[in-house]
Amino acid sequence: MHKPTDNSRDKFSAVWVSHSSMGDFIKCPRLYYLHNVYKNSSRRKINITSPALALGVAVHEVLEPLSWIKSEDRMKVDFKSEFDKAWKPVSGKLGGFRSVEEEAAQKERGWKMIERVLAHPEPLLIPTLRMGESREDLPNFFITPEDNIILCGKVDWLQYNAHDDSITILDFKTGKYDENEDSLQLPIYTLLVSHFKSRPISGASYWYLDRDDAPKHKPLPTKDEAFEKVIKVARQVAATRASGVMECPNGKEGCRECKPFEKILRGEAEHVGVGGYNQDLYII
Repeated sequence: MHKPTDNSRDKFSAVWVSHSSMGDFIKCPRLYYLHNVYKNSSRRKINITSPALALGVAVHEVLEPLSWIKSEDRMKVDFKSEFDKAWKPVSGKLGGFRSVEEEAAQKERGWKMIERVLAHPEPLLIPTLRMGESREDLPNFFITPEDNIILCGKVDWLQYNAHDDSITILDFKTGKYDENEDSLQLPIYTLLVSHFKSRPISGASYWYLDRDDAPKHKPLPTKDEAFEKVIKVARQVAATRASGVMECPNGKEGCRECKPFEKILRGEAEHVGVGGYNQDLYII
């Protein structure tokens, strides 16, 4: 495997890839372009807001900061207050909600996820490690010396296992469906954690907060397996960007993945404001 190496190259000229952007590319190159490259007349990228996305943002905003608190103090947090605070930025149309009733139902669902964690807090009482100086940091590195490609991403939670001086990756899931077995998420996490931490990774888990009282163990790829899987897609992304041709496989008809973003370009979506990462948000 090529050892990931940082160097002095200009990061502004590099192609940045992440779990979400490569996931878009796999679904449809046109979707990738519209979501990750295109900027509108306000020089902002565009995104589609939705109740599911809003719920996920709010729940993660409550749970992820706990890893920056001493393990013995984590359950002392006023979780209801923190959840209400996290919900405000995604309330109303900014969260894709079309009615008060729809928002109330999603907010209640999100709060039940927090209550599940409070009833089964053991995974969050384990000491944690961090991959940056602050929560705002975005871990990133050049994936190989020869490729002008930067891999970036944040990991929800890194448990520190004192008994063998290892790391376990924990990812919070708020969706209704299981992560696809072919997902690049764990390969990407493997590369990121291996690059920034010298300790071995002994395991990974997904915690489906909507239905499971404990995290589910997931098999981790080796670093070589992770590298081969990630670099294959990353190089496809870089090559496609270099060609300047990022089209839908269905041609001008479009597909279910890119069609919603095409509606934004045609003025058929409702602009609801500016969200995280300075994106213009729309409701379809």
